[in-house]
Parts: sequence; C-alpha cells; structure tokens
Amino acid sequence: MTVQATRPPARPEPQAPARVRHDGETDWQVAELDLEAYLDRIGYRGPREATGVALAALHRAHTEAIAFENVEVALGRPVPLDLPSLQRKFVRDRRGGYCFEHNLLFAAALERLGFQVERHLARVRRGSTVVRYRAHAFLRVTAQDGLWLADVGFGDEGLIEPIAFEPGAVARCGGWTWRLTDEGEHWVLQALHPDRWFDLYAFRLERHVLPDFEVSNHFTATHPRSTFVGRLIAMRGRPRVRHTLVDRELTTRRCDGREERIELHDDAVVRALRELFGVPVSAEDAHELCQRLPALGTARR
Repeated sequence: MTVQATRPPARPEPQAPARVRHDGETDWQVAELDLEAYLDRIGYRGPREATGVALAALHRAHTEAIAFENVEVALGRPVPLDLPSLQRKFVRDRRGGYCFEHNLLFAAALERLGFQVERHLARVRRGSTVVRYRAHAFLRVTAQDGLWLADVGFGDEGLIEPIAFEPGAVARCGGWTWRLTDEGEHWVLQALHPDRWFDLYAFRLERHVLPDFEVSNHFTATHPRSTFVGRLIAMRGRPRVRHTLVDRELTTRRCDGREERIELHDDAVVRALRELFGVPVSAEDAHELCQRLPALGTARR
C-alpha cells in the first residue's frame, strides 16, 4: 500500500486544559504523552526519523487502528481535548473519537518524534460551498524532506496517508485519490468521485490556538445544529472499502463504485461498533445507546 504524490511546479472526565502561556503560545501538553503506549496502540513498529516516509507510515497506522466515532456525544457527554483525557480514551480505553481528538493526539506524537506541527481548523464542505463554521481540525507537518497535510480525523473519505502541501498535489492510496488545490483565498482538500472532484473541506493558513479548538469543539459536541448532536456516527476508511454508520443505517462503499446500505436492529448496531469499527463500548453504554437510538436523528428526517 503506497501513496503516490505528484508534485507540480512550485507555486470521559474533563481534566485541566492545556495552558496558554503569557506570550500567547499554547502549551499542548506534548510532554505528557506516553509515546510508547501510543505507538503500541496503533501497532507501529516502523522508522522514527522525522521523514515523509515515517509520517506516511504513522498516518496509515493511526487510521487503520482507530475509528472515527461520536459515541460520547451521542450519549450527551463532554468531549475534553486535554492530552491526558485523549490518551486515556484513545490509548488506555482503546476508543476512537472525532477530528479534534484524533488530530491533537496525532500532533503530540509527531512532535515527540521530531516533526514540526501546525494545528489548523477548516470549514467542512462535503461537496457544498455554503460557508460553515470551522468544524474540522487538520495538521500541517514539516518533515526533513518536505511539507505535508496530515489528517487522521476526517472519517470515511479522509486521507489514509498524508498529501504533499503543494497546490495541485495528488495522493493515491488503494482505490482512492485526493487532491490539494489553492483557490487563492482558500486551500481545498478534494476527493475524487466517479464523476468529479468532490470538496471535503476548505481552509486558510491562519494561526490557531487552543481556545479556537475549544470553541469549535464545544459547538460540535453540544449545539443542536451540529452534525454530531442527536445522532450516532461511526466511520472508517480503508484502502478499498469505506464504512459509515449513522444511527441504524450502515453504508458500505467500495472503490469500484459499488454501494450497499442496510438497516440494523439495536443489537447489530452495537455489534457493528465493536467488530466493524473496533469501538469497545461497555455493556452499560450499549444499553444506553439502544435506549437513545429511537430518538437519535429524528429531528433531522
């Protein structure tokens, strides 16, 4: 499984939050990461030099090991972003999460390995140019041999390996293709659909600090208009197949264009979370989810 990047000519319980220093820089609590435990969680045994090759391998290992899921939001619980909470949830409890959680944890691991990382926010498009709030997090990573866009938290259509941070750069992994374009005012990450390039999200290269992430995360986890409030979502993108669970509907898309949708009963939803998405929901959480499933998504239909 490889990435081919064409380079065109240049052009649980809330803990104490990460601290903002007096100079305005954010202390992302990177030193508190148990790097070995994280690498064991994603099954990574590869090189540790801060190179593009190592970045691609780490990125792929993370996306293969940890699912995108919003179980805590579906259960009406807070989603803290401090590193001890992320480490406890993702590493110790072997859970998944959504973009803010995935990419802040991945950023800490990359920095511990010697990469330079910028944490950014983006506006999700999903094929639309309607201007939405900044609901997505991604990373711009400097390796010894280049600059990359890394994003382990977009879900079903997200990157499996990073893409070169250059206008017109293309990345391929398995049966999927992505492109990074520069629209002048915005950069846009796109996925190739059978009929066209499909915008995933757009962003400006603005400096963001922890309070920016906390505000976006709070809206995403609590506001009635958030995509993630009032529904259960789990997603996983692999080199040749993508799985998306929304409430009881499970969609499977293959890179040859085939698509299957099935409606699951409550027990099958829990089984899919555990077996297909690798989310070890407890018996208590499974019971509460099943109690909530009849109402989840109702207001959106």
